[in-house]
Amino acid sequence: MSTELIQSFLSTLPDLPGVYRMISAKGDVLYVGKAKSLKKRVGAYAQLEKNSLRIQRMVGETAAMEFVTTHTEAEALLLEANLIKRLKPRYNILLRDDKSFPYILITGDHDFPQVTKHRGARDRKGEYFGPFASGFAVNETLAVLHKAFLLRNCSDHVFALRTRPCLQYQIKRCTAPCVAKVTHRQYAEQVDMARQFLEGRSRAIQEEFAGKMQTASDNLDFEEAAAYRDRIRALTQIQAEQTVNVEGLDSADVFAIHRDAGASCVQVFFFRAGQNFGNRAYFPRHEKDETTAEILSAFIAQFYTNKPVPRDIIVTDDVEATEVLEQALRDKAGYKVSIARPQRGERKQLTDMALKNAREALARRMADAQAQEVLFEKLAEVFGLDAPPERIEIYDNSHIAGTHTLGAMVVATPEGLQKNAYRKFNAKSDITGGDDYGMMREMLSRRFQSLLKAEGEGETPVWPDLLLIDGGQGQLSATMETLAELGIDGLTVVAIAKGPDRNAGREKFFMPGRDTFSLPPDDPVLYFLQRLRDEAHRFAITSHRARRSKAIGATPLDSVPGIGARRKKALLLHFGSAKAVAEAGVADLQKVTGISKAVAERIYAFFHDTDS
Repeated sequence: MSTELIQSFLSTLPDLPGVYRMISAKGDVLYVGKAKSLKKRVGAYAQLEKNSLRIQRMVGETAAMEFVTTHTEAEALLLEANLIKRLKPRYNILLRDDKSFPYILITGDHDFPQVTKHRGARDRKGEYFGPFASGFAVNETLAVLHKAFLLRNCSDHVFALRTRPCLQYQIKRCTAPCVAKVTHRQYAEQVDMARQFLEGRSRAIQEEFAGKMQTASDNLDFEEAAAYRDRIRALTQIQAEQTVNVEGLDSADVFAIHRDAGASCVQVFFFRAGQNFGNRAYFPRHEKDETTAEILSAFIAQFYTNKPVPRDIIVTDDVEATEVLEQALRDKAGYKVSIARPQRGERKQLTDMALKNAREALARRMADAQAQEVLFEKLAEVFGLDAPPERIEIYDNSHIAGTHTLGAMVVATPEGLQKNAYRKFNAKSDITGGDDYGMMREMLSRRFQSLLKAEGEGETPVWPDLLLIDGGQGQLSATMETLAELGIDGLTVVAIAKGPDRNAGREKFFMPGRDTFSLPPDDPVLYFLQRLRDEAHRFAITSHRARRSKAIGATPLDSVPGIGARRKKALLLHFGSAKAVAEAGVADLQKVTGISKAVAERIYAFFHDTDS
């Protein structure tokens, strides 16, 4: 970007808060930034000599800019964080691996609430507790809830169909409300106790259980007393693992950052109702010259774009523009949010613990990266590559008796498996059942035609340095023929076939122009290649199961215009099957709740090939 171009923007920019985007000549967003004054911030880019080399390089690549004004700087910060997460600009600090967190849900849409794990949009009626750092932490807590409070974990559908108690009742993990072994009022008391536990009031529940255990013992009802003893033990165990006795700490997240050799780890601990709900390590992408305060500020802003904000945020280091970030989070949450860096006391002990975890996590990641680097170098030696590969693509097929055939591609780089780059290919051509070669040709044709098309449109797609094909000489031949038809050469292709009796460790490798060869069973390169092949197979099988399950659940009603999930459910419940719906007359169809005369005529016309 020239100084003249920046000056042309300045002539129209207001002295107001807002967000700006720097865009390359190809249309890619290079950077998203926020400013208290758009005019002053953009004007600073014109003074290239005062900017770092990274900023100078970014400005040099910028061909256009876009601007959005906001009412406040805090509003600009929230918009910036959302745009960064969505657009993933090359020059921004970027929160990576931002998966959704699991919650515990006590459902609110049933007379006998279910307690279950929930992930994703919180759109089901009920009470949510969390977030928990991992599914393991949720499962551990759920196990205690079922053992201590005997709540159901079955779905509403299973609940409605039960005619006798299930195994959960037999092993004293549920009171069987499905068959009226407990009254509505008694079950509501169980739910209330579970709620109190999740809100951090477990001591009172333990005392109540202890009193009931003593009463049962006094009455010589030792079986009842033993049941309460087991419930108390379950509560005690989880308390020992989760309870954190920090005065005044109710709902808080702790952010600890450790930096080394240009990389960073941010360790996040979750505390809710005085309980530790686990922790997770993140490794944000950033440049070496960016400050710790900048990294932590950008990380926190992006972190809460799709998560509830606690009242207290505790950090190990200073955060850039703390007041603006607090205001932005306050605007999002609807209540006061405090960001504090404790210097002493129990909260300082929490940050020290989190920092220790961050330091250890970064050390492990760097050690893994070094080991991975060595592994990729050895991989280049084994397959005769000029340099260690930067991108490996692994391909596999999946089908059952030739049905629902699909192909799968997974991607590995020196940084690990890149799951956001995985792709699946549903068969589109007329492939006969079990034709692995035909599916391999179709999958590779579609994959590499898209790369060629992108290049033809002036884009710069990322090509693989190494193709790994699950199979033997036949799959290799199909791959090489497909690439030749597309005019692609210079790619290293390796087919990896399981050994005799499909034994791991006896794999054979096929490459064009080389004799078939194997690697020693204890070779780390072989183990690495096995993991890559198994990951491709796992992804293919998982995708295939999902597709098959969807197909199993499909009915002819799915194709009827204007019939959504609610009407389809009503029709199936009324008639019992899609076939019965297809055979029903207009008058019978109108008897179903939600089916008007017009809709009934549309359904009848669909199945009887008449005009609606």
